[in-house]
Amino acid sequence: MTANAAMLTRHGPLPEPAGGPRLVLELDQVTKIYPSSPPVTALRGVSFTVAAGELVAIVGPSGSGKTTLLHLAGTLDRPSGGTVRVAGLDVNRLSDRELAGLRATRIGFVFQQYFLAEHQTILANVADGLLYAGCPPAERRQRAATALARVGLAARPTQLSGGQRQRVAIARAIVAQPAIVLADEPTGNLDSVTGEAVLGLLAELNAVGTTIVVVTHDQAVAARMHRRIEMLDGHIIADTRPAAAGPTGPWLARHTQEGAS
Repeated sequence: MTANAAMLTRHGPLPEPAGGPRLVLELDQVTKIYPSSPPVTALRGVSFTVAAGELVAIVGPSGSGKTTLLHLAGTLDRPSGGTVRVAGLDVNRLSDRELAGLRATRIGFVFQQYFLAEHQTILANVADGLLYAGCPPAERRQRAATALARVGLAARPTQLSGGQRQRVAIARAIVAQPAIVLADEPTGNLDSVTGEAVLGLLAELNAVGTTIVVVTHDQAVAARMHRRIEMLDGHIIADTRPAAAGPTGPWLARHTQEGAS
């Protein structure tokens, strides 16, 4: 077993190194060029890092490069140039099999479309997030039940609203205790009230240590994250930490009060 493969077979959070926060995502002068006539340059020398425990928004209009960035950060594609590291591992140095292992154990995905298997129970949908992580069936079910409880679905309803479907998708994303969760427009298919609840849930997960990067075109959503990375034409044009950031707001305060009553 290679050193990379050995790292990828481990489950749960990686240990915090001495001397500072652990970096879970690193991009160094990353470019992405799609072959066509003429070639399309989607990313132009993008560099930034995300430390463990951060809550980050990557925001920009259509065509800004944020979706390409999501694909590279999630190891769904490889860069044309530069370096992408996830949980300390250089994506370009990993085989396809090792990349699959990295996605299975270190990266959680939440998409605008829920991608749930309609013929399966919600427990099975979440447990499927561990299919390639080397867990036996009993452990997959136990960890799936724990993840569902964390997102407020311990009762496991059989008929799911849009918000509940997104909660199942989030449970599936966190079931392997990944180093980072990448959420692509997680409120895009939801009404404002349900979207607020989903943002509150992401904030609660972040508050207990989950590293979350939200990709969105919505400036209002991005402004409420702890950190906002703005993209335009394949470049990062701003990287800020809004003074009043945080999607917790009245939703989390209200639900905390209800839980205490």
